[in-house]
Amino acid sequence: MINFKNVKIAVDFDGTIVDHEYPDIGKEKLFAFQTLKELNKLGARLILWTFRTGDELEQAVEFCRRNGVEFYAVNKNYPEEVYDESISRKIDADIFIDDKNVGGFPGWSEIWQILVPFELHEKEMERQIAAARKKSIRRLFGRKA
Repeated sequence: MINFKNVKIAVDFDGTIVDHEYPDIGKEKLFAFQTLKELNKLGARLILWTFRTGDELEQAVEFCRRNGVEFYAVNKNYPEEVYDESISRKIDADIFIDDKNVGGFPGWSEIWQILVPFELHEKEMERQIAAARKKSIRRLFGRKA
């Protein structure tokens, strides 16, 4: 099982988080923000790595923020990085999520299945079932859930 603590995941914006409508912001890809938020909860450091710059970049960052996703860094390897010509533009990430992957973008559901092992899905499902049972029992016996 991947320990996501401090794992850096570089994520593209156009065609990956949203449909490709550059320079406009396209419609959110199915499960994009849910998946990114869950990866964040697991301890991953999300880096927005995109072609966008200036106002277009700010709009993308704000769009993600409004949808509950904050990035560890944006078009940088780490938040304090200051780009100059002596620094390689190659991003230092452990995992890349991009619509230009070999074979194209598989979708966020598939990304989740690839990155998060079944055991974690199973544990979360068991937790949700236990919480639902507890809530039902409380309702049956007249206590607030």
